[in-house]
Amino acid sequence: MKTILGSWLALAVCLGAMTAATVAAAAASEDKPAITVFAAASLTNVLQELGDGFTKDASIPVRFSFAASSALARQIENGSRADVFFSADLEWMDYLQARNLVQPATRHDVLGNELVLIAPLGSQVTLKIAPHFALAATLGKGRLATGDPDSVPVGRYAHEALVNLGVWDAVSERLVRADSVRSALAFVERGEAALGIVYATDALIDKNVRVVDVFPEGTHMPIIYPAALVEGARPEAAKFLAFIRGPAGSLAFRHHGFTPLDREHP
Repeated sequence: MKTILGSWLALAVCLGAMTAATVAAAAASEDKPAITVFAAASLTNVLQELGDGFTKDASIPVRFSFAASSALARQIENGSRADVFFSADLEWMDYLQARNLVQPATRHDVLGNELVLIAPLGSQVTLKIAPHFALAATLGKGRLATGDPDSVPVGRYAHEALVNLGVWDAVSERLVRADSVRSALAFVERGEAALGIVYATDALIDKNVRVVDVFPEGTHMPIIYPAALVEGARPEAAKFLAFIRGPAGSLAFRHHGFTPLDREHP
């Protein structure tokens, strides 16, 4: 009996020690400062998924701020604390690099995307994107939602494409200038805009819109998402960049409709 009792006591002590160690490890993870990632709104879903995976693997928490790349770049310029900047275009990354606010050696072109014309799910609109296509006539009295072409990357791509296709002048006064691609998506989803121009990945995650057509290659600059460490970034942030550029990142990005590039920026 004493032997059995002694064994149970030893087991209880061992289990208690293991529980204490687990709690201590969890507490240590919680005590670690979070990596702060400023990322384009179109990356919201996939990066939240990858952030959870990274925290599980590395025991390092990640905090995200999602918005238009232009807004995030301005925030960094004005002193907001960030460790990683993940832009939806090259221009806003160039903007920060020219001001020595990102670390050029860590900069990589991580992803590609496509530009698409969308409509509410119940819409019967059909259009083939081509030079001088009937965009204005199809809109009727409706409006076209996309990012603000003066600053938001998706709006810049849309503006370039519509100019090259010869239809910008006919629709420019009908534009809903959204503050991010997700805002533009929401205008179409709610039926407040008859059509919208967003990234293919955004259309993929919203079941209340449908893709009318894809903008052909050559109508706009390639859509490239660069990522880099911000000046003064925590050392752990480099691990996050490596993680999203690794196999787990590639798998998640492909699942969400992006095209992994994973190349150093020229």
